Amino acid sequence: MDHITWLRTSYWVGAVADAVATVGILIPSRMGESEFRYPMGLAASLMLAWTVLLIWADRRPVERRGVLLLTVFPLITGLMASCVFAGSSGQLPMEQVVARLVVLGIIAGLLLYSYARANRAVARAV
Repeated sequence: MDHITWLRTSYWVGAVADAVATVGILIPSRMGESEFRYPMGLAASLMLAWTVLLIWADRRPVERRGVLLLTVFPLITGLMASCVFAGSSGQLPMEQVVARLVVLGIIAGLLLYSYARANRAVARAV
């Protein structure tokens, strides 16, 4: 695969993951008690916005490759830190924490690899 295919794959993997998370957040039984519905709605809005951002970046994959870094730092690393906190405080079972960290780690690795590969291709072209 060339660097553009890697970038596009990364954008769409991220967009699909964010879209799935958005839907998951909006399931009423997951939103919890009424005092949690507002912050969960905010979280869903942000996840949907990030989905759109990744699709937008795909329209000019090389020029907008920096979106991948923003997706890893702070988005994915923030989600990972939140997950670890939830596990250490007993809010999430550790097997869920580990599973989420693995999935987020794989996505972060893909995004960082694609970004680095695109940067090398751009540097060679100059």
